[in-house]
Amino acid sequence: MTMTNEPEPLVLKNIEKYGFHINQVMAEGEFPPFSYSVGIDTSFQKPNLCVIGLKEPIAMFVINEYVILLKEGKQFETGKLYSDFLENHDICFENVSEKYYEDYFGRAIWHYNSLQFKMLQLVYPTTSGIYPWTPNAPKDFLEWQPVLTHDGKTTITT
Repeated sequence: MTMTNEPEPLVLKNIEKYGFHINQVMAEGEFPPFSYSVGIDTSFQKPNLCVIGLKEPIAMFVINEYVILLKEGKQFETGKLYSDFLENHDICFENVSEKYYEDYFGRAIWHYNSLQFKMLQLVYPTTSGIYPWTPNAPKDFLEWQPVLTHDGKTTITT
């Protein structure tokens, strides 16, 4: 996976100015693109957010929307579907296992100088409403949006 070539001073400048920075990682080979925030936990006392498999403008919108809603006092819990976050799609949030941090969140590790930060993953369905944990989920969708929990499963109970 190749990280975008953003110098660290830009990360610090964005955190100082906006309270967070969005890091974009381009797709490479079979690895999907992904985006994640750095600084939300220290600026807003809430977990950072990652999104896997969405194009850069959509991922940026999603992370910015997350911050806007946090600033408005919205609380997000794992294991719960949210129908008011993205139009026409229910999404959920899952805690990312630390075992994925080094593979996905290099800029955050650099910023915090440790693995001691919280990261949520926003998980979304296909356009036909199939989630990655659904038994009939397409294999390519599972590969394009892996669920980064400790066991690769959701905490949603049905």
